Amino acid sequence: MLLLTGATGFVGRQVSRALAERGHGMRLALREGAPCPVVEGANVELLETPDLFEAGRDWWAASLAGVDTVIHLAWYAEPGKYLSSPRNLDCLRGTIVLAQACIDAGVRRFVGVGSCAEYDLTRGLLGVDTPLDPQTLYAACKASTSQVLGQLLPSAGVEFAWCRVFYLYGEGEDARRLVPYLHRQLGSGQPVELTSGRQIRDYLDVKDAGTMLAEAALGDLQGPVNICSGVPVTVRQLAEQIADAYGRRDLLRFGVRADNAFDPPCIVGIPWNRSATAQPSP
Repeated sequence: MLLLTGATGFVGRQVSRALAERGHGMRLALREGAPCPVVEGANVELLETPDLFEAGRDWWAASLAGVDTVIHLAWYAEPGKYLSSPRNLDCLRGTIVLAQACIDAGVRRFVGVGSCAEYDLTRGLLGVDTPLDPQTLYAACKASTSQVLGQLLPSAGVEFAWCRVFYLYGEGEDARRLVPYLHRQLGSGQPVELTSGRQIRDYLDVKDAGTMLAEAALGDLQGPVNICSGVPVTVRQLAEQIADAYGRRDLLRFGVRADNAFDPPCIVGIPWNRSATAQPSP
């Protein structure tokens, strides 16, 4: 049995879908009042609690009875707020309680989800051996969680993998993010105000990310894992590709918005199945 947290989220919906396609039963831990996810063709059990990150160790231990693998996707992630929100501290504390309960319940494997923002982003090309240097409270709490669990769980005999996701887009994405903004403006024939677009990023469809996370959970990888494409794409290239689907490159207004002086020029990951000698190109 697999237990998932965050199954109603942007990434979690795709992970649960990928697991269902592989015929796996799931126990979904949800916040009370959260929309019930529809996982077609799967044997699904639902658990509810007022706040996953305030749930006690005993509640988790009972909920984990018979569970082989935990996939922990839940975290506070409201666009525009999550990077500096003190809710990150609640997520950090609550995740450690969950991990302790996994030890109590005899869970075999724990897979957590982190972020590329944990890395030293000045390095450009990011492998799992790249030093960490989180620059926001969100990234610091993610990195701290991975380091604490990386010591706690293996020492208790629990397999542990920490999957760092890069720049995801696709189905269910928040409307305030770049790709939905592009579609909304282009679809209505409105100008799209952008920065220079020179930034290089590692973009991945969330459906592909869900598949990669499911494979990581079902496999035997341990330690840090990058969930990324490994393909460098500029923001300009991404915007032009989407605009071409509408035949409206003329609506793209590059340079109208100022570039963020603190925004790294290049963030590209090295997938777990690719050599660290690969180099990104603009």
